[in-house]
Parts: sequence; structure tokens; C-alpha cells
Amino acid sequence: MIVHQIPVGPMQNFSYIVEDESTHEAIVIDPSWDLDKIISIIDEQNLQPKYIVNTHWHDDHTRGNEELAKMLSVKIVQHEASTLQNDMTVKNGDSIKFGCSELVVYHTPGHSKDSICLVGDGKIFSGDTLFVGNCGRIDLPGGSASELYHSLFDVLHSLDDNLVMYPGHDYGMAATSTIGNEKTTNPVMQKITEDSFVDRMGG
Repeated sequence: MIVHQIPVGPMQNFSYIVEDESTHEAIVIDPSWDLDKIISIIDEQNLQPKYIVNTHWHDDHTRGNEELAKMLSVKIVQHEASTLQNDMTVKNGDSIKFGCSELVVYHTPGHSKDSICLVGDGKIFSGDTLFVGNCGRIDLPGGSASELYHSLFDVLHSLDDNLVMYPGHDYGMAATSTIGNEKTTNPVMQKITEDSFVDRMGG
């Protein structure tokens, strides 16, 4: 897979185009602002978009959904817990296939009820579940410190250290990281009790 990481908008978001190298079929993850950047890469690389995939429902990750879906004639994919308009839903353990590539869906609620991470080919697209050096906030509708604790420690902590992490925002010291590096250096990935984590996150 080839990853095109695209800084967009006023909130330091990342949108992504993930390309299957052998067929040039691709998916777009979290289109929001600056759709022209996405279209430009698709045209320049002669890509064949298949899906728009959202890591969660928040507007700063989904505001480009309908416009881009019409422009590219593709389907919108979201977790089954999402309340937004979509064409296909996925659940934990499902695979999103494009070309000869696939990304496995990991349901990681906490930042929102429908938050997912996508894992495949040595990569993880972590949305707003995990950032470089931090994690997503829990004070928005659907947020839960307890659910985020289990997503971080029961799900992400068990993943391969070598996975390259592509977050939903450029909030850290670097644009990417690895799961192993986050386990070592990210304060929110240091194992503590659930009660202590909930207290730290403010409930």
C-alpha cells in the first residue's frame, strides 16, 4: 500500500488516500476540508477510488463525504454505530478490500461510539483514538473515558509494535509514529488502572 497523508483544514486534520500499489485502486479516509488536494492526487497518480471510509462521525472528518462521493462516484463506509448517512456499514473484524489490499476494522470506541482503526500491510490508521503523544478527547457526544481505556489497552496495546501509525490529526512531534513508540513514550499508553485513567481524563 502507498499512503498519501494530506494535511487539511484549520484543525490540523489529516485526510488519507490509501493506494493499492498493484492495481491503483484506492480508498479515501476522512475527507473533510480541501477536497481539491484529494482530487489532485487522485488525478496525478491516475488512481481508481473505490470507497470513502470514515474513522468516526465528527464533522471535521466527514464534512467532505457527500460532495466527494458524488465527484468520485464511490460509496461511503462507516462503522455500524454511526448515525451519519452512509452506503455501507462495517463492524469489528470486517475487512475493507481494494485492489489486492485490505484493511481490517478494529472498533475502538471512546472518542466516539463509532470510532474505528484500520490495520493492514504494517500500517494503522488510528483516527482520533490515538494521536502521536496523546489520545482523542472524551468530552464530546458519545465520548467515554472507560470505553477509551479498553480500546487503548485491550485493543491497541496488543497490536504489533512495528505498525506505522497514521493519526487523524497532526497534534504530535511528528506526523507519524509506531505503535511500539507510542507504547513507550505516549503518556496515555502507560498502563494504569481503569479508575485512574478515567480520573486522568476527567471522567
